[in-house]
Amino acid sequence: MASVMKNDELESFRQTLQSLRARLRGDLDQMTDEALRRDQPQSSGNLSNVPLHMADVGTENYDQEFTLGLIENERGTLEEIQEALGRIEAGTFGRCLECSTAIPKPRLQALPYTRHCIQCARDLETRG
Repeated sequence: MASVMKNDELESFRQTLQSLRARLRGDLDQMTDEALRRDQPQSSGNLSNVPLHMADVGTENYDQEFTLGLIENERGTLEEIQEALGRIEAGTFGRCLECSTAIPKPRLQALPYTRHCIQCARDLETRG
């Protein structure tokens, strides 16, 4: 199945995806450092010998779990970006993986790593 785009359009999407991938990798590294508290001498940030209040511990745990959830989402997005780059190489970028129709360019511009046209994405979302 031939690509639905010209080479210069594909190259533009490739550059966009590569730029997004680089930015997300930097964000992912920063969030990982934050979640694991690698850059702090003590994970609690408490420099005195005074015991921590339970609410402080709870807040810190919540923040860490929240950051770990963001990390998981970022990793998923990075995988989708890598798959989109693979579709560019395979010549299938811009086609829906469900119905094989062309994905509208405005959708690709908004979400360049999308795998599905709007209708198939809606159908998949309602199916769960």
